[in-house]
Amino acid sequence: MSSLHKMHNAVLPATYAAGLAAAGLIAAMAAGLILTGCGTPAAPQPPSLKLPVPVADLAASRTGNQVTLTWTMPKKSTDKLLLKDSVAAYVCRKETIGGNCVAAGGEVQFAPGAVGSFTETLPAALAAGAPRPLSYFVELRNHNGRSAGLSNSAVVLGGEAPAPIAGLSAELRKAGVVLRWEPSQTATQEIRLRRKLLNPPQAKSQQGLLAPQPEPVEQNLLVDTCAPEAGKGGCRALDSSIHFGQVYEYRAQRVARITVENKTLELASELSSPVRVEARDIFPPAVPTGLAAVATTGDNGAGNAIDLSWQPVTDTDLAGYAVYRREGDGVWQRISPAGPLVPPAFHDSQVQPGHNYRYAVSSISQGGNESARSAETDESVPNP
Repeated sequence: MSSLHKMHNAVLPATYAAGLAAAGLIAAMAAGLILTGCGTPAAPQPPSLKLPVPVADLAASRTGNQVTLTWTMPKKSTDKLLLKDSVAAYVCRKETIGGNCVAAGGEVQFAPGAVGSFTETLPAALAAGAPRPLSYFVELRNHNGRSAGLSNSAVVLGGEAPAPIAGLSAELRKAGVVLRWEPSQTATQEIRLRRKLLNPPQAKSQQGLLAPQPEPVEQNLLVDTCAPEAGKGGCRALDSSIHFGQVYEYRAQRVARITVENKTLELASELSSPVRVEARDIFPPAVPTGLAAVATTGDNGAGNAIDLSWQPVTDTDLAGYAVYRREGDGVWQRISPAGPLVPPAFHDSQVQPGHNYRYAVSSISQGGNESARSAETDESVPNP
């Protein structure tokens, strides 16, 4: 019995220890379930690399030998986290497909969501020779210098730009602004006129549904060919879309359109020196025509009158007319109301039997400019 007793004593502690260990494991698992709920514990996530999302709306334009890029900075990283700090942008260009992207400038910092921009003067080698495509890219890097890739490509034409326009001038006329410039000695090229409104009206807080759209502050007007003006040298174009009361600035450039790899690109010259025009309404409407006078009589001479009529003036800025009368070679006197007379007719009841009256009519613009008087007509009032 002594040996059996010893064996029992030896086995019991080991079994007891195993039971305690199992109980501890169960308790630990239960504690884990209490802390994490009934679901599976989430896998650990790698730290964010904070790589800015690549630019997707890069655009490029060339004027003379200046290339300008614009784009929108991203607001989030590639792992969809908001970017808080400014982001470094680098610009590069490729001269050939598959070639190296050569740096076009150093680091530029932009805030998330901001409009990015970059301008460079083309190196002499790229601004000379035959037209050829140049592809620009923007690369955004995090604070460790890492990037998620280049932006979309934006293509401009390298090579020699057209000669700039010289001698640009502007003259205000009733029909609009007449612009003149010196012709090019090379092949005919399209002309782009850049018009800027220098005194745009203040925006109104409320406008009706039928209110006219405000005039654009900047507009591009295209002239297909050089149209010489009769009896004068140089080229001429008419901008008939102006509005009186506004102040405009014009600049011009030559534009060559070239097809490269089935894409039509433009190569534009430098902008000309600006010319300024104040479009003041100093032009009267057309002179009325077709004036006729007819006398009418009443009983016993009462109600005598002379009725006048004439052809309507079709000017868009017409406000109305003024009627003038005189006897013999006397002084002209205005007999119509102080304000413009709207219909092309007038009833003159201030006449005397046996008198001869001479009449003339003028037209008045909405700006108060009055035309010359029409050709005269006369009429006599019969004696009773």
